[in-house]
Amino acid sequence: MKKIKYFYNTHTLRYEKLVTPLRVKLLRVFGFLAAVAVSGFLITQLAYRYFPSANEKRLLQENDRMQDKFALIQQELQQLSKQLREIEKRDNQVYRTIFEASPLPDSAREKMLEKQQEDRLIASLTDEELNSSLVFQIKNLRSRLAAQSASFNAIEGMVKNKEALLAATPAIQPINNKDLNRLASGFGYRIDPVYKTTKFHAGLDFAAPQGTPVYATADGVVKLSGNTGDGYGNHVIINHGFSYQTLYGHLFRIKARVGQRVKRGEVIGWVGNTGKSTGPHLHYEVHKNGRPLDPIYFFYNDLTPEQFDRMLKIAATGNQSFD
Repeated sequence: MKKIKYFYNTHTLRYEKLVTPLRVKLLRVFGFLAAVAVSGFLITQLAYRYFPSANEKRLLQENDRMQDKFALIQQELQQLSKQLREIEKRDNQVYRTIFEASPLPDSAREKMLEKQQEDRLIASLTDEELNSSLVFQIKNLRSRLAAQSASFNAIEGMVKNKEALLAATPAIQPINNKDLNRLASGFGYRIDPVYKTTKFHAGLDFAAPQGTPVYATADGVVKLSGNTGDGYGNHVIINHGFSYQTLYGHLFRIKARVGQRVKRGEVIGWVGNTGKSTGPHLHYEVHKNGRPLDPIYFFYNDLTPEQFDRMLKIAATGNQSFD
């Protein structure tokens, strides 16, 4: 039997039956259902967390392993990226500087900004988005590695080119002159021995007995070998490449022949007194881009700093040339 409640109405001074409005009943039902739903959710979460099923345990363990693998991959990618940035920095600031080459177009500042943007992007991603971003990061590393590989191939070419340039650059004296007493006349304006007028002397004169060996001062190909009636007598011209040529004049006898490839230090002839010459000597010239240069600055393989200073003083003496 349903219990009936009454209340005393002070206005009518009578006991009346207590009737609950429908709105209140609905609110009570809704509150009860909400409490049941929340309680059920909490119980489910607690049960899932502390009392998972066998399948749930397996999924949780797999998820933990994936997170550990992802952390390791991220750490490895960061380490590789750091190493690659160091290689790129050394490439631009060291290797290309050594070989006087321009750095790669992407500047260090652009790389820094790109790295900052990448860090901000990673910080804003969820775990799932981070996993998918690994593919992009790996592609980025591959692209940078390909560019760096191409750069190192270019540097390898520069190394070979530098080796060829060094071999083609005149670097020794054309005759044996260890005691430096054979340098007779220097580069510049000198008194002509025949006409007794001041004339530009385009090389160095080395006084030496007839028959003294004459050496090629750099690797090259013989361009001219013989007497062309221009005052040099029997002479040899060697084309070294890289715009360098050397001339060896007034030879007694010539060994080198046109088209022959010679090495630095190889005998190409012997000192003589042919052509416009006033005594046995070797006239030696160095040309670059068709312009005569002072050969004394190309003896760095032969001389100590003290010897070079002494030779400069000898060459600067304003004496008479031999030709």
